[in-house]
Amino acid sequence: MRASDTAYAALRDDILQWKYPPGTAFAEVEQATRLSISRTPIREAFARLTAEGLLVALPGRGLVVSDLSRDTIVELFELRVVLESEAARLVALRRDRDTFERLREEFAVATELLDNDDDLAAYYALVGRLDTAMDAAADSSFLVAAIRQLRPHLVRARRLARDNHARLVAAAAEHLTIVEAIVDGDAQLAADATAVHLKKSLKNILDSMDASSPSMQSRHES
Repeated sequence: MRASDTAYAALRDDILQWKYPPGTAFAEVEQATRLSISRTPIREAFARLTAEGLLVALPGRGLVVSDLSRDTIVELFELRVVLESEAARLVALRRDRDTFERLREEFAVATELLDNDDDLAAYYALVGRLDTAMDAAADSSFLVAAIRQLRPHLVRARRLARDNHARLVAAAAEHLTIVEAIVDGDAQLAADATAVHLKKSLKNILDSMDASSPSMQSRHES
């Protein structure tokens, strides 16, 4: 792996895991020293993170981790509902039935993974496999590219919500409904179930933000 790829992967993971919260300044020398990599690959990694929107340039501050306010999260989900609902509709029409039948079997017992905190990673891996299968089945390169552009920001947003067991169980059931609609080739149900799932996910994130910061207000209320 090239040094720039190593730097990019490490820095991206640190941002997604909230080791560097919004507003944290990124300096080439500091990160090069920390990762024991020369400044050139660090500069290349910074460029990729900027292209993804995880770093932004601010006057007088240089590159900083991009903002993730309440309003930003709402806007992300507004776009996500549009894109992913359409993707689900296309997948239901174009899917390989066997692939989604196997996923249906896994989601049918997914709640068993949620009964043990040690298995949460396995549940999230299952959700990741569903995303991968849907990306492939949608067979729409521009649509999938737009969805993938959102995912790093959504990973950050999801970290704001605690692993609420009741919500995770509900989300697993919602995923199962989506997969069943895809298996049945029901494009409208797949799209509608995806929209419902995403709106409930957004509510969970916002509720978690409000619980941790009761005084948080949106920019529109200030």
